[in-house]
Amino acid sequence: MADGGWRKTLWDPETREFIGRTRERWLKISVFYVIFYTFLSGILIGTIQVLLMTLSAYKPKYQDRIVPSGLSFLPYATNFDIIFKKDDPSSYEAYVESLKKFIEQYNDEKQTDDRKFEDCGAIPKSYTERGELDSNVGQRKSCRFSRSELQGCSGEIDTTFGFKEGKPCLIVKSNSLPDALKREEDKGKIGEIKYFGFAGRGGFPLQYYPYYGKMLHPNYLQPLVGVKFTNLTMNKELKVECRVYGGGYEKDSRHGVFYVHFTVKQ
Repeated sequence: MADGGWRKTLWDPETREFIGRTRERWLKISVFYVIFYTFLSGILIGTIQVLLMTLSAYKPKYQDRIVPSGLSFLPYATNFDIIFKKDDPSSYEAYVESLKKFIEQYNDEKQTDDRKFEDCGAIPKSYTERGELDSNVGQRKSCRFSRSELQGCSGEIDTTFGFKEGKPCLIVKSNSLPDALKREEDKGKIGEIKYFGFAGRGGFPLQYYPYYGKMLHPNYLQPLVGVKFTNLTMNKELKVECRVYGGGYEKDSRHGVFYVHFTVKQ
């Protein structure tokens, strides 16, 4: 280190070496590593391409562990607790906005394009086959579903979806092949429950299924059911279980069910 120190370690003017290697040696080792890593990248890319060739872009290769899609509802509620005071709009504003934002896609004026939407009848029908996933049919048309089908839960007449009267609505949806809804609740504290859906029924019409995924069904509208609680006991926490019955769902299964808690304050 006395006759050049660290500077000579980096660059030796006598041997013309940089960090112990000449320019020719640095060139050879650089070329080697470029070829080596190019080869490794080629193997990786080739492996991925071969794997992708065995997969479908539209459905999972292995479906033995797939369970029916879960039942879900709006408005969004933290921990499934809906708590509000009917005389205080600020207490239910977030619930109402959640419902409004979701239901807008079901406005009639957004379903006028006949290239994307079609009428699927005025009464419930059987399951509709729209071609195999891997066929050349391309994008499927979606059945029209008007928010007006939800009547008292459509938000068209009562823009608060019943919250201002202490009679809140839930909008229920499912991706699978359900038939009808059934609820269980705190006996004697819930009161009358009204269901609004396609053709005035509290179920999901099968002609809206199956859903082909975002690539083939980009404009898909799920059929909905509006559930209106017309006489909730005030100032009590009420537990409601909502369960769907139909193809793919077994009785007492943990799939196709949700729980929600209501607390309506005076």
